[in-house]
Formats: sequence, structure tokens, C-alpha cells
Amino acid sequence: MKALILVGGFGTRLRPLTLSVPKPLVDFANKPMILHQIEALKAVGVTEVVLAINYQPEVMLSFLKEYEAKLGIKITCSQETEPLGTAGPLALARDKLVDESGEPFFVLNSDVISEYPFKEIMEFHKAHGGEASIMVTKVDEPSKYGVVVMEDSTGRVERFVEKPKIFVGNKINAGIYLLNPSVLDRIELRPTSIEKEVFPKIAAEKKLFAMVLPGFWMDVGQPRDYITGLRLYLDSLKKKSPERLMTGPNIIGNVLVHESAKIGDGCLIGPDVAIGPGCVIESGVRLSRCTVMRGARVKNHSCISGSIVGWHSTVGQWARVENMTILGEDVHVGDEVYSNGGVILPHKEIKANILKPEIVM
Repeated sequence: MKALILVGGFGTRLRPLTLSVPKPLVDFANKPMILHQIEALKAVGVTEVVLAINYQPEVMLSFLKEYEAKLGIKITCSQETEPLGTAGPLALARDKLVDESGEPFFVLNSDVISEYPFKEIMEFHKAHGGEASIMVTKVDEPSKYGVVVMEDSTGRVERFVEKPKIFVGNKINAGIYLLNPSVLDRIELRPTSIEKEVFPKIAAEKKLFAMVLPGFWMDVGQPRDYITGLRLYLDSLKKKSPERLMTGPNIIGNVLVHESAKIGDGCLIGPDVAIGPGCVIESGVRLSRCTVMRGARVKNHSCISGSIVGWHSTVGQWARVENMTILGEDVHVGDEVYSNGGVILPHKEIKANILKPEIVM
């Protein structure tokens, strides 16, 4: 079985982290985002993953080569020379996706984090006998999204309504599809949208079916959603593999700590914290709702909440970092410095307080 992951663009919403690596390689819960997907695909028997990419393919491929061997899965790139939307890349990768088996293939958006119910969607797809299956997820504010109107009993998709002003349903496209190879015959090699151009045609022929995604779902393509996604992911981990979470008198709620990280005395950590490989958290530190990425150091008595600390960065003693502050790679926040929502580009030193959200170049 094969899968195509839509890696796409420049990851502008996750800058400054994406100034160092392409978005799918940004760490999420202590490993690159895309690895969560590749491991889940491998678990249901996918043998080849194609990355549809138009930005820094060499960085992605050289990084993923080591995982190819580790996971025993083939990873190749299909490179766009111009942005092709969400359907064009499928036409471009046609030769990589179609083989004599005639098996359906997965298509995923690269910044979706969920419990990846691939096995369930495979069974659903087989049972309905249509041409394409999409996963949908329920949301509280459907007016912000494109809503999928479907028959509850069968899952057959009737139509799509973009940002409805009146309530037509609360299910939206979750960016996970299982498609028969015949879908590729419907797509031209040009910039085109699978959601707006391809799926409505299949739905009109009554061959498109939707399955409600069990468990959590989050598009973690921007910092606020990244932090929310981390909470949902850790919550799911607590239910499914609680042994992977840290426990102890200085831990509150769900906390994920890499085994190579070091944590000093008198810290209070949690809830909803991920501490990456090689991190050093000195004594008396307070962490909540945050990610501290590989190789970062948080010095004595500092406090970090609702923020992301990029790779190899340092937060000084008695510093306070909060309100969606994002430190890019190799950023150094001085002792006793306060950051309220600062977005700090890589390789910077911060010596003065940042009193209101701003970008520091």
C-alpha cells in the first residue's frame, strides 16, 4: 500500500521555527511532525510514502533517509516546480502512486495530528465500495470552515458548504483520505484544489463517503493550535500509553520527557509539557503548556508557560517567558528578562523585556 503526504509550502504560520527546517520536520511531542504520520502508516501496512513537496526537498529527504532504514519503509519525493494546490500534486505523483495492485492509497495533510485511525478508514472504504473516503471531524464553530454535509447512516457525502452563515452541519474535512486510483483520472496536472474541485464531482456521482474521525484532531500549523494539539496528544497518550508519560511529586498533569533530558531539583512541571532530547532544565524551574525542543537549556528559577522554546535555545535565570512566545533556533534570553508573546528569529540574544507581542528580528 502507498501513501502521499502533502508537504507543500513554506510553513509561514509556524515561523520562526520553519526558518530552520521545513514545517514537517518541526518537532511535535519530541519527534518531527511527519514521523507521527509515517509511523502510523507503517503500522497498517503502507510500504511506500511519497512526499509532495515544493520547498527544500533535499533537507527533507536527507533527514528521512535514516528513518527509511529504521522503519523499513520506502520514502520518495515528488517535487513541484510551481505550487499545485492540494490536487495537482496527486497528478504529478501519479506514476509513484499507481501500480498493478489497483489498491487504494492514502493522502494526508502534513500538519494534521490525530490518533490516525487508518485501519478503521480502510475497513470503512472496503465496506461502502465507493471511489473515495474522507475523514471528517466535529468542530464547535463550523462557520470558520468548509462543512461536509453527509448522510449520517451511510456516510455518503451530499455536498460541501464553504463557511456557512446558517448551520448546515458541524463536520469538517480532517485532511485524511483513502482514494481509489481512478480518482487520479479526474485530476489534471495544474494548480487545483481536491476539496473544491475534485471531491464535489465525486460526491455528485454519489461515490464519496465520509467517516467521523474517532479521538482528537488538530491542524498544528500555527503556534496556538500547536500548543492545543500538544494538550490533546498528551491526553490521548495518557489513555493509550500512560507509561510513556512522566510521573512524580514535581509533575502536574501530562508531561512527556525524553530519556536523555536532565531535570534539576525543586522544579514544578506541567500540565501539557514536552521536553526534548538533551534538554537541561535547571533547579526551581516552572514549566506549563509548553514545548522545550532538543538541546535547549532552561536556567534556575525561570518560568515558561504557553510558549515554544526552539532547538538549542537558552532561557536565563529568573526569566519569564509566556503568552505564546516563540523562540526560534539558538535564541538566548538573558537573566531576569520578561517576554510577553515575543516571536524571536533564530540566532538572537534578548537582553531587554518584550512587553507586548512583537516580532524580534
